[in-house]
Amino acid sequence: MNIAVNVRFLLPGDKLEGIGRFTFETLSRLVRQHPEHTFHFLFDRAYDARYLFADNVVPHVLLPPARHPFLFVAWFEGAVAAWLRKHRPAVFLSPDGFTTLRTRVPRLTVIHDLAFEHFPQDVDWLQRKYYHYFIPKFVRASARIVAVSEATRQDLVQTYGTSADKIRVVYNAADAHFRPLPAEEQQDVRDRFSAGKPYFLFVGALQPRKNLVNLLRAFDEFKTRTGSAAKLLIVGRTAWKAGPMFDVYQQMKHRGAVHLTGRVTDVELVQLYAAALATVYVPYFEGFGIPIIEAQACASPVLTSNCSSMPEVAGDAALLIDPFSVPSIAEGLTRLDADAGLRAELVQKGLANVHRFSWVRSAEQLWQNIVEVAAGSLHR
Repeated sequence: MNIAVNVRFLLPGDKLEGIGRFTFETLSRLVRQHPEHTFHFLFDRAYDARYLFADNVVPHVLLPPARHPFLFVAWFEGAVAAWLRKHRPAVFLSPDGFTTLRTRVPRLTVIHDLAFEHFPQDVDWLQRKYYHYFIPKFVRASARIVAVSEATRQDLVQTYGTSADKIRVVYNAADAHFRPLPAEEQQDVRDRFSAGKPYFLFVGALQPRKNLVNLLRAFDEFKTRTGSAAKLLIVGRTAWKAGPMFDVYQQMKHRGAVHLTGRVTDVELVQLYAAALATVYVPYFEGFGIPIIEAQACASPVLTSNCSSMPEVAGDAALLIDPFSVPSIAEGLTRLDADAGLRAELVQKGLANVHRFSWVRSAEQLWQNIVEVAAGSLHR
């Protein structure tokens, strides 16, 4: 069987985030597990050879690079559609929520979230127009949809009227290298990153939906109220519309206790989770929320939001707050800072919760969906 895969989020270098991570972790496993099939990886730029996971992967570079709405159309409706028309694979798998409307090849499309439908102000005007026009059409045109959480599955049903029978849930997971660290190594991490002080940790791209404006305000309130020595480390790249966050940061009374690290290495990320007083991940909307389970795998207590997918992912192993309420976030920080027993309880529950998620299992589930979509096309 020939399977075409949109892999434009497998970026050169160490730049994988949520969608790229899902793409990498699932494909790297199912390609190796099914050497009898050929996987045609469709890149939109020069690729990193490490993404050619096995001999049954055939790379193709289709231009132009698709990083702008006009180029999305040129790539998906032009280059990809032409390639599919020429090669006629059994299935076209697209892990990034986009696909092409100009093909008869059965499509399996992974939808991570519909945040743009609920918070359109967080997306640039032109991208928003593209999403609103194309995403509902992509969902209808796909033979099957994979959602990364039950919350996303329900959102598709409620927002687009998609049949629940058309959607399967395939979770994200935490990679095996996310694990706890011995106490002496944790102190070394604190010495390097927070001047030896305890710290709360945020991990994620700096963009509106991650709710850093409210987190910074809440941290300022927490510091003023408690006089705690705890710091706040913010790990992640500056993405889009981060200006309001930086405005709040500049106005903070306790700005000196906040450290913006930018990107860190994979090794450093594990260390930062494992040595944190707690991980604070409080977006107001999330399709899954990988940092929740990465933190839990590293034995970090988790403070997260009480909405969208986050309670589903966190299970009973996180302290939940209202992300729209600064006092609610501040109260959560205060409780975790003061209550060692609560932190220990969340650590133990978190280590148990992460066993619900497995990249091996997710890859197997994705493969089963590929097989079922291909079989459905044969019987039409």
